[in-house]
Amino acid sequence: MSKPYKSPTAGTRPETDLLLCCAQVCADSERAERIRALLREDLDWEYLLQTAQQHATMPILYQSLTTACPQAVPKAVLDQLREHFYSNTRRNFALTGELLKCLNLLEAHGIPAVPYRGPVLAASVYGDFNLRQFGDLDILVHKKDVMRAQDLLISQGYRPEFQLNRAQEAAYLRAQSEHKVVLDEGPVIVEIHWRLTEGYFSFPLDPEQLWERLEPVSLAGKEVQTFSPEDLLLILCVHGTKHLWERLGWICDVAKLVCAHEAMNWQWVMEQACALGSARMLFLGLFLANDLLGAALPAEVLQRAQADPMVVSLARQVRQWLFLDPSERPGSLESCLFHLRARERTQDRVRYCVRLAVTTTPGDWALVRLPSSLFPLYYVLRPIRLAGKYGLELLKRLL
Repeated sequence: MSKPYKSPTAGTRPETDLLLCCAQVCADSERAERIRALLREDLDWEYLLQTAQQHATMPILYQSLTTACPQAVPKAVLDQLREHFYSNTRRNFALTGELLKCLNLLEAHGIPAVPYRGPVLAASVYGDFNLRQFGDLDILVHKKDVMRAQDLLISQGYRPEFQLNRAQEAAYLRAQSEHKVVLDEGPVIVEIHWRLTEGYFSFPLDPEQLWERLEPVSLAGKEVQTFSPEDLLLILCVHGTKHLWERLGWICDVAKLVCAHEAMNWQWVMEQACALGSARMLFLGLFLANDLLGAALPAEVLQRAQADPMVVSLARQVRQWLFLDPSERPGSLESCLFHLRARERTQDRVRYCVRLAVTTTPGDWALVRLPSSLFPLYYVLRPIRLAGKYGLELLKRLL
């Protein structure tokens, strides 16, 4: 296994270096000493807590600080961290209970469902259910069961994110990947997935094949089926890349998964990623997990990640963006360029551009409301809308 990276230097200020150090997966004496050294800096505690909250790493920050040097943390800050830690624990248990309620409901009506991320990832990978922050509940169902699953949850008090007519619903099922339903009490958001990414993102992992490789995990005393570690690793790396790895918590997920499954079938993972045209996204996620959080990787895996200059360049870009103020984060054009650079196959880059240009969305439907009989006009209006949107953004950059 590769030697873990010990002292993160990606941050531009001591608070972000401290957060990275606390999130490292290897809890050793060198890491503890580095934390104590950073605690001697003149820290902006308000900024640190705000950043940790944005990156879904407050529980990890609390655990690391109380383990390494609690006396060096101002009492008010430690109290705030402790309160958030236990508040997060209560919410995690509440959301887990709601997830099990949803799964039992679907099962009772003959709808197979697979939970992933959220409580399942916290229980199976983090080693401590309290250490992961999550908000949404992700459930994969067969495409034919999507509307029935949504209707069942609506019957239990959930409301759909979008109100769609028949033509919009058909287009949405063809191009998108999830239906969100919201329970205002809580609040609770359940994402009902029938594929792993939107059609334009071109991640052709057949959802039906995932069902053949499910593995059991214990969730609050109940055994549920979820994705194999190998499938989950691919899914997490694609998800993080799609969202520009803008949240440190997503990098933590990859690092924790790798550490929790030392017997990972790496050869299968790399072959599957290459077959899906997602090798660069896989190696980017692994590179970040190793570089920023010290996740130990097999030498061959790390060498392949480091051998791709584009992976190294994309990782550098992620580090530059990671702790930016939300108002300074990349816009739509920069996001698209990042996505294109993250694909190793020309056909996937072409497919991304074409599908992004012609796939209509609820945003298009809300901008101009057309009757169902004129729905095809949206396919003409969308490229025009995108040209205006990206053209203006490109003009601002050039000026």
